[in-house]
Amino acid sequence: MKSFAQLKDQTLNHHKGTPLEALLGPRARTHAELCAVTDDRILSAMSWRIFCAGLKRSVVDGKWPAFEKAFFGFVPEKVSLMSDEHLEKLMQNRDLIRHLGKIKATRINALMIEEASRKAGGFGRFLADWPVEDTVGLWLFFKKEGSQLGGNSGAYSLRIVGRDTPVLTDDVVTALKAQGVIDKRPTAQRDLKLVQQAFNQWQQESGLDQCQISRLLAHSIG
Repeated sequence: MKSFAQLKDQTLNHHKGTPLEALLGPRARTHAELCAVTDDRILSAMSWRIFCAGLKRSVVDGKWPAFEKAFFGFVPEKVSLMSDEHLEKLMQNRDLIRHLGKIKATRINALMIEEASRKAGGFGRFLADWPVEDTVGLWLFFKKEGSQLGGNSGAYSLRIVGRDTPVLTDDVVTALKAQGVIDKRPTAQRDLKLVQQAFNQWQQESGLDQCQISRLLAHSIG
């Protein structure tokens, strides 16, 4: 595995004339900024990501005001009380994307957020307090306690709300293979831990956020 300095030089060589800052993208939110994000905005962002899977973002964006209304502004305490009958009735609402599995996932994720928020004093604080050195553990928490948050959906949800996280896109996975970190797309916990260890090392060497390192990796393959 190359050092961060070597990885940076390789990437800049592929993108001559492009400033490093443009390749890295914005930093993640600070601990204080993330703590200030309200639970309803996190559930809304999480749900938006889930409904985007397989669809154009513009389609979801166009329907999102109707989603905000149908799900009571995504306030977890309200969404968690929605009955099966209520959720199934939403399938008749032509202003929504009528996918029953994803509609029901919204209630499950509301319950997850509500419970963790109660213990931590806010779900934003829960996310901020979870060690960035174990972000893959946070992905696994989402997959276990939530719904429709497997694969990259959990990571993308975190990225949307500004919580630091890598995202294992095809380009990032290809770069990790090239660095000898993994030999296949990581799905087993063992491989995910190897990915986390690599990101932790590069973060220590660079002082950058892991979301920025993730973007640099994606650009490193050309």
